[in-house]
Parts: sequence; C-alpha cells; structure tokens
Amino acid sequence: MNIPGVQALARDRFFHLLIVIGVGLSVFVPFAPRAWPDAIDWHTIITLSGLMMLTKGVELSGYFDVLGRKMVRRFATERKLALFMVLAAALLSTFLTNDVALFIVVPLTLTLRRLCEIPVTRLIIFEALAVNAGSMLTPIGNPQNILLWGRSGLSFAAFTWQMMPLALMMMLSLLVVCGFAFPNKALHYHSGSPTPAWKPRLVWGALLLYIVFLTALELKFERLGVLLVALGFLLLARRVLISVDWTLLLVFMAMFIDVHLLIQLPVLQATLHSVSGLPPFGLWLTAIGLSQFISNVPATILLINYVPPGALLAWAVNVGGFGLLPGSLANIIALRMANDRRIWWRFHLWSLPMLIWAAAIGFGIILLI
Repeated sequence: MNIPGVQALARDRFFHLLIVIGVGLSVFVPFAPRAWPDAIDWHTIITLSGLMMLTKGVELSGYFDVLGRKMVRRFATERKLALFMVLAAALLSTFLTNDVALFIVVPLTLTLRRLCEIPVTRLIIFEALAVNAGSMLTPIGNPQNILLWGRSGLSFAAFTWQMMPLALMMMLSLLVVCGFAFPNKALHYHSGSPTPAWKPRLVWGALLLYIVFLTALELKFERLGVLLVALGFLLLARRVLISVDWTLLLVFMAMFIDVHLLIQLPVLQATLHSVSGLPPFGLWLTAIGLSQFISNVPATILLINYVPPGALLAWAVNVGGFGLLPGSLANIIALRMANDRRIWWRFHLWSLPMLIWAAAIGFGIILLI
C-alpha cells in the first residue's frame, strides 16, 4: 500500500541525515529515549501545525491563483516581480515573524509558476534569506529576538533601534544581490491559462480560523487553538487536513532531539562554561558558529545563560540564520515548501556568501558604534 507520508520520508535526505546524526551522537552521550519528548519544543510544533493547516486552506481555496494573476499583471519584468516578493517577505517578517511570513509568501510564489516564466526555486531561496534579514529588525520578528528582548529590559523602540543598522544593511545588500540574480527581462505569461476559480467560503473560513488561532497563541492556549483549526477544516474542507505536509513536523522533532543530544557532549559543555570570558570577536564567532549547527534559537537559549543579552549577542545569532541550512528553522520551512530536491544545495550557493558578508559587515558596524 502506498502511503504518501511514508513515501515522502523515504525520499527526504535531510530527515535521513538527522537520523544518522542522532544515532552518531547517541554513542557519545547517555542513551535516554524517555527524555527525548521533553527535548522537543512542542509550542513550535503546535504553532507549525496550525500555520500549515491555515496556509493549505487558503492554497486549496484557489485564492493564491487569483492574487498571483493580479500581481503578475502589475510587474512587467522578472526583476521587478522578484524584488517585490523579496521585499514583501522581509516586511511581513518584521511583525508576523519569519515563519508566518514564509507561510504566506512561499505558497503565493509557487502559484506564479503556473502563470509566468520565473525561476521559482531561486525566488524562494531569496525569500528565505529575506525573512532572516527582515525579522532581525524588531523584537517580535523571530523567536530569538523575543527571548533577547525579554531579557534585555529594552523597550520595543529601543530594541528595534539597536537592531536597525544591521537589519537595514542586510536588506539593502540582499536587494542589490537580488537585482543581479534576476534579469530585467519581460515576463512571459503562459498562454491559455484558465481564469482561476476560487472558493470564497474557504478563504473567509481560513481567515476566521487564523484569527482564532492567533488569539489562542496569545492567551497561551495553543493546544485548544490547533484543535479548533483542525475541527474547522474538518467541517469546511477535509481535503485540507489530508493535503498538509505533516512529515515536516517529524523533521523538526528529529532536529530538536539531535540538538538535545548535541548539547550534552562534554566538549560543548566545556566550551559553554568558558564563553563568558571570550573577547567580543570570539563571542561573535562562537554565537554564529553555534547557530550554524543547532539553529539560532537553541544557540540563543544556551548562550543567554553565560553572556549578557546585548547587541553583540543579538546581532550574532541573527547573522547565524544565514549560511548552513540548520542556521534558522525558517530555512527548513521555506525549502520544504518548495518541494524541489535541487533547492537544498542551491540554497547554500547564495546563503553562505551572505553569511560571510553579514559576519564581516556586522562586526565592523559594532566596532564603529
């Protein structure tokens, strides 16, 4: 019997890598499977579940097709459309968080391939980079900023002002690179594409459920919120629940368990205890390097216990979102939604140079101010 979810996991090379890493780490740390469920950030898993259902609901309603058709008529060239999508992703991430921005922008981007000739894979890569750059601006742009903001004692405006130089520099840099990556050639529309039919009832239902879910998250009732979303789509359109890529949750669970095993390594424990005595440049490289392998949110959780939640740490963990795929959970979300095997290595052709540039320019700005 062919089960889509099992088939997807069988083809998922990143999931296989996480399993291999977990098995390897288990050789060097105590093997305690009973502790693994506690290592999983269930708030993140529940939040992702709700967002995936809501995004899939809008996608299956056909509204992204309607919106995409309106968009391509407004932009005459490939470069202009790409710049708009990248800038939109960055701006959305400043207040909706980087993950939510991707759940809005990437499905819309995927519909564009049915309407015009545009390199969708490359555009999704730039959108992933854009939400990493845009989300660093505000205290609520990403999880690590939320944590650092709470520990810093700064006001919303003060924290935003602290992050502004790096955020603006990275967005300007990304827009310049985007301008070179997408040619200024006219968009070629697919002829004969039918006028999209969409389901207003499903769109408005998804919007209402989105408000319910956000309210539940704000009130710390995330389990109730995700149950209400699932129940809502069970009544509105059961196909939504079947079409969601639930295997993404297993990938995140495996990643959380790997991080749990990694931080138990004696060599890492010794390094963390000595990190408070590092000079600024040493701390800068440590925070960025740690983010590359365990993601910038867990890196922030670890380092904030040893160093002050100041500008240097905040800038470093945000810079760590660029580079390798695990640097930011948003990278994994964007690339999984693209559903293209080639995107996994192509992403690093753009992300690694951005990491080097961000690390160099970020530390240079810190020295100047």
